[in-house]
Amino acid sequence: MSFAEQVAAQIPSYTRMISGCHDVQTSADANITAFELPNPAGRRGGACTAALLQVLYNKSGNESWVDVLRKMRANLAEGGYTQVPQLSSSRIIDVNEPMTIVENPSGTKRALLIGINYTGQQGELSGCHNDAKNISKYLQNELGFESRNMRVLMDDGAHQNPTYANIMSAFDWIASVSEPGDTVWIHYSGHGGRLPDQNGDEEDGYDETLIPVDFQSAGQIRDDDVLKHLVKPMREGVTMTCLMDCCHSGTVLDLPYRFIADGDHVEMERNEGFNIEDWMGVAADVLKAGAAVYVAGEAAEAMADCCVIL
Repeated sequence: MSFAEQVAAQIPSYTRMISGCHDVQTSADANITAFELPNPAGRRGGACTAALLQVLYNKSGNESWVDVLRKMRANLAEGGYTQVPQLSSSRIIDVNEPMTIVENPSGTKRALLIGINYTGQQGELSGCHNDAKNISKYLQNELGFESRNMRVLMDDGAHQNPTYANIMSAFDWIASVSEPGDTVWIHYSGHGGRLPDQNGDEEDGYDETLIPVDFQSAGQIRDDDVLKHLVKPMREGVTMTCLMDCCHSGTVLDLPYRFIADGDHVEMERNEGFNIEDWMGVAADVLKAGAAVYVAGEAAEAMADCCVIL
């Protein structure tokens, strides 16, 4: 069985992830007025989300993945941000072909949007709710998503709270209801972190994490947890695009192929840090054991070292 066939057996869906930075980089919670989005939800937001939306709103319709990612980086650089966007995928992509989010217009379009400001906590952010709102507006107005097929988690008192349990439940929900031919969009805006790898599947020795609002009691969401609840269960025939606007997000989905918009790469390449045997073993271990809770002090330290707030 070829590498591509092994990957397809383990990751049935066509999954793409746009991340705002390398695993070792931090993201930025910033004033996004310079990105000139149409009627944004507020002045604050994630630089990665704003940079991508600026490109998407100005797309002519034929821009390639290379065009979109490089324009995204140029928008970030113009604002003084050093983040290097990346595209990773479960399938090899010709990145010189036009970027498409909706592969099958007749399928149901579903979305899960998570924005966490950590109100009243150490490392409080100010733009993540706005990111979720701005993405929601784009998906509905430009791509035809319907609110009844969208779930929004925000710590604003008006939406479902983005706790560890609720995020896991939301991943389970969207994976369970999505059918072949459907389009899925996942957006996370909040803190991200890194923890020492527990099972030997990470080349750099660290798991990338998402930090839920109740991290002090519930711990962080490891990339292995996202694998269990979102990536592996998504059905064959589903096209899923994820936008991860958080620190250390480069390989948070642990996908086998990637393109880095650093100006040097011209095509998608196999992610040398991806080992199919290790990945299969991790998947089995995660499915058996579930996620371990990490102590609150370590998560607080990750948040303190996380987003640049401008």
